[in-house]
Order: sequence, then structure tokens, then C-alpha cells
Amino acid sequence: CDWSEYGVHSFQFSSKCEARSPAGETLSLSCRGSGFTFSCCSMHWIRQPAGEALEWIGRIYSDASRTGYTSSVQGRVEVTRDNSNSMVYLRLSNLKPEDSAVYYCAKHTLVKGSSSVDELTEEPVN
Repeated sequence: CDWSEYGVHSFQFSSKCEARSPAGETLSLSCRGSGFTFSCCSMHWIRQPAGEALEWIGRIYSDASRTGYTSSVQGRVEVTRDNSNSMVYLRLSNLKPEDSAVYYCAKHTLVKGSSSVDELTEEPVN
């Protein structure tokens, strides 16, 4: 994904926890949104392998009507959400060594007509 198409320009780092999943297994992450109206916003998952650039994984629209994923995880990934509980979920199956990264949950917002993504939670996965 070309970050410029989302106009990403700011991150606000928050809580951190660690999850470990062996290669070939399935990784399940969850993220709770707070401090904003969760149902108004698309949500994104992003990751950053150690020493590498951020990689956009996928997004889910505010009403869960559409999802989109980057090609590197296509066919292995599912992003879902539960607006009633302000939760968004990432499920990544058939894990590969290259899936080792810090995983971020982020909300998509509009600022003066341009898009931005604000980081909510990070999940290191080895």
C-alpha cells in the first residue's frame, strides 16, 4: 500500500503488549477504541518489522461493509469489527517468519479534507 493514498502523517503511541505465535499458526489480535465515536471511523491494521518501514495490512469500513488488504497477506488475513463494543480484530493465518513485527491498530480520520491515521495500540509479534 502506498501510504500517500491515505495521507498518513501522525501517530500517537499508546499501550504495548506482546504476543507470540509460531510459524504456521494463526495470530488473533484485538483492539478497543476509546476517546472517539468508534462507529464513525474506518479502522486499519499496520505493522512494522524490526528495523523496517511501516507496512499497511488492511482496513475495515465503519459499518464493516468493506475490507481491503495488502497483497503480502491476501488470502491469510481477516479484519472484523464489533461496533457495539468498540472492538476491531485481526486474524492472520499460516504465519510466516516475515510476519514478525509490531502490529498497530489505527483509526482513520479526516482532518480539513485530508485523511490521516491515528495509532491506538501496538502489538509486537515474534
